Order: sequence, then structure tokens, then C-alpha cells
Amino acid sequence: MKNLLFVLPFYLVPWLCLGTLLPFASNAAELKEIQERGYLIVGVKDNLRPMGFRDATGNLQGLEIDLARGLAAELLGRSDAVKFEPVANRDRLDVVLRGKVDLTIARVTATEPRARLVNFSPPYYFDGIALVTKDATVQQLDDIRQAKIAVLFGSSTIPKLRYQLPAAQLVGVASYEEARSLLEAGGAVAFAADVSILTGWVQEYPQYRLVPTLLSAEPLAVVMPKGLQYDELRRRVNRAIDRWRSDGWLQQRAIYWGLPWDTLK
Repeated sequence: MKNLLFVLPFYLVPWLCLGTLLPFASNAAELKEIQERGYLIVGVKDNLRPMGFRDATGNLQGLEIDLARGLAAELLGRSDAVKFEPVANRDRLDVVLRGKVDLTIARVTATEPRARLVNFSPPYYFDGIALVTKDATVQQLDDIRQAKIAVLFGSSTIPKLRYQLPAAQLVGVASYEEARSLLEAGGAVAFAADVSILTGWVQEYPQYRLVPTLLSAEPLAVVMPKGLQYDELRRRVNRAIDRWRSDGWLQQRAIYWGLPWDTLK
């Protein structure tokens, strides 16, 4: 192997080291195999209200759980024909490529680099940067253009905030809990993060509310395996999501779970 790596062109070595992350190495099940098995396996979040989380009885709930059940009904005729596999953020694509799940519906943003490895459905929701506050004087974005805003260290939110709110004073925090402590202590007026996360924050801490303007729009999509053998699965999933968007079902479910929709144009 050492000799093989020595003679390979240098630009091929990183791809070889990726192993199962190569798009043509997917071991995922094809639609026929899924139908023969009788149930869909979906990677989801189980700790991210309101996208995917466990309720007081331990049952999975949320927008993405609804979507997974809808796809099970679409592909297999029964909404309960689905097995959920909780996944960490770092594994959301890998579990599809390794065939551990058939699909991932776990707050994955569709991007060009990721699309080289997997297929994405049409967006089922547009996430984006939002701000949360409990300051009654903050009614719109203009009210915090020069305020102190908490943001996670190293977050991709930072450059977008600097562009949209150049006069704001950004205060770095290491966690969501630290951000809340900072807001409670008056060290910042607002906290910036993805609206899908901050919606859950507001539901858990109702003294907070979302500032009614989003600073970006990022498509969340279903992750599917790449390859011609998965075309029928991809077509069926895509048709369902397109239909649910046009007939209002996705909007209805998003609003049911407290997620903003009309502001995401």
C-alpha cells in the first residue's frame, strides 16, 4: 500500500484516503430492497427541538420526524413503516454512504461540496440566521444594529453578521448555555444562530422571542445516496416533497412546530 501511495498522482491520494466518503462507494439500499424489507431507515436528530426531539414520553417528534413518516407512507404505504436512527452532526452524510440508513433528515444544509458526495432532495425548509432576545425595546433589526450580539466562537454566522450588521459588537460564546447566561446577565442584547435552533430556544424559554427578520436563507434537504441505482428512490422522494410544498403540507407542519415560514421568501 505504501508503494501504491508513492506512485499515485498526489491529487488522487486525498480521495483514496476518504474511503467510503467517495460518492461511488455508497452501500445504501435501493428502493426495491427497502420495499422488500418493509420499512424505511432514516437518520434523524433526537435532541433538536422542533426539528427532531424526544417528548416527555420518549417518543420522537418534530418537523423532520413528520417528514420521515410522510416518506414512509409515500414509499411503503404506511407512515409507521420507518425506523429512526439518531445521528450526530458529523455522521449525517456518512451514515447514508455506509448504508447504515436509507435517508438522512437531520437539518442538513444542501451545499455544492456535499452534493459531490450525496444527492439532495428539493428543500423542505429554508433555515437562516435569526436573532433571539428578551429585551422589550428590541422590536426590529434596526434596534440592535449597534448592540452587543452573542455568537458562537468559529460559527459561520460571524461573517454574515459582520456583513449585515457591521456596527454591531459581537461577543463570542462557547455554547448555547453560555449565550443564555450572557443574555441573562445583560452582557449582550441578542444571540444570533440558526432559526431552526432558536425556535426551540424560544419554546423552552418563552421569555425570549425571535427578532422578525432573517439574515440568510439556507436550504434544508433530505440526504440520499448518489448513483444511477438510486434514481427511482430519488425521484419518488423529490416528487413527494415538491407536492407537499405546493399543496401547503410542509408549510402547515412547519407552522405547527412553531417554525417561521412566511418570512422565508
